[in-house]
Amino acid sequence: MKIAVIGGGPAGLYFAMLVRKRQPDWPVVVLEQNPPDATFGFGVVMADSGRNNLRLADEASHDALVRKMTFTDRQVITLNEQSIVVERPGKGGAIRRIDLLRVLQDAALREGVELRSGARLENLGQRADHGLADADILVGADGVNSIVRGGDEAGFDTRRSQLTNRFAWFGVGKAFATPALVFRKFQGGSFIAHYYPYTDENSTFVAECDDATWQQFGMERMSLDQRRELFEQVFAAELDGHPLLSNNSLWRQFPVIRNDRWVSGHKVLIGDAQTSAHFSIGSGTRIAMEDAIALAAAVCDAPGTAADKLRAFETQRRPEKDKLIGASERSYRWYEDIGDWMDRYSAHEFVYRFMTRTGRVSDARLASSYPQLYSELCSAGVVAAPA
Repeated sequence: MKIAVIGGGPAGLYFAMLVRKRQPDWPVVVLEQNPPDATFGFGVVMADSGRNNLRLADEASHDALVRKMTFTDRQVITLNEQSIVVERPGKGGAIRRIDLLRVLQDAALREGVELRSGARLENLGQRADHGLADADILVGADGVNSIVRGGDEAGFDTRRSQLTNRFAWFGVGKAFATPALVFRKFQGGSFIAHYYPYTDENSTFVAECDDATWQQFGMERMSLDQRRELFEQVFAAELDGHPLLSNNSLWRQFPVIRNDRWVSGHKVLIGDAQTSAHFSIGSGTRIAMEDAIALAAAVCDAPGTAADKLRAFETQRRPEKDKLIGASERSYRWYEDIGDWMDRYSAHEFVYRFMTRTGRVSDARLASSYPQLYSELCSAGVVAAPA
């Protein structure tokens, strides 16, 4: 069986590597538009809950990733200059995005995957130009702007919408002591900073504001430098003189991509090409790589034709994926009303609402997984003491 993967990000590389480990005689090609050493962004979160699945799928690459990661065991949430520490039940991790890609590129190459970097597919009609026209399976792992999906949106029954908040990803040339979320009112606007260290010297910094703030400050008319400087002013206390560093740091509204069908003919979608996971749950990379694990298992193990294998993937993966994306949707809807929440709640009420916003954390789970926080919330009168 010949497999072509469009998109050499974490999901595409991981899927290709896993298939070759199981089926070393199958030709697997990954087509990536960027050179192998190019990456946009800074550090990527890889939560402890997902790392166990990576270890079970391939221990060698998992261990190589862990060696490159920076770990922390707590997060600080700040509202109206009151900070609350949230101790995690496990250590959260982050990794430099280029290190993540290099580990997965090396793992794929060791298994005999053919990586073609700097090769851009403008549309599906160009598959023959790259020798991919005879692929038995074509995997779209090419992100929210997927060429594979875009060439057959009717087949995938694609739906799309757009959130109202604006955000941009920056870096900072310092390692913050702990990951943090800072919700700050500034001159009547509602601003958010989410930052976390990913090396001993660097951190990712996600800047966000709601639509009302964007309009109030006239940010549409600002240059990129002016927007960056505004956020440096708002979060001057946290940045401590360090500038925000840009790397393709464009301001966007999050695109919500949904496909009622993940499979169309011999084409299949994974990761953000299939379903965009909002960054507020910190699991986008994990979810995409778990898609890759599930697809590789179906392609290698499910009986029948290529089409049968792809249908098995969707049948087996969709229930769990729907739960994760449901949590993502509840999270981004909560963030869409962030200005109201910042005005309405005390810091402790706000943190409680934040921790339970996705519906996946009940009071009982909050008490068992975050006992120190729950005790503090009890003392503040936000939740009842356990019976």
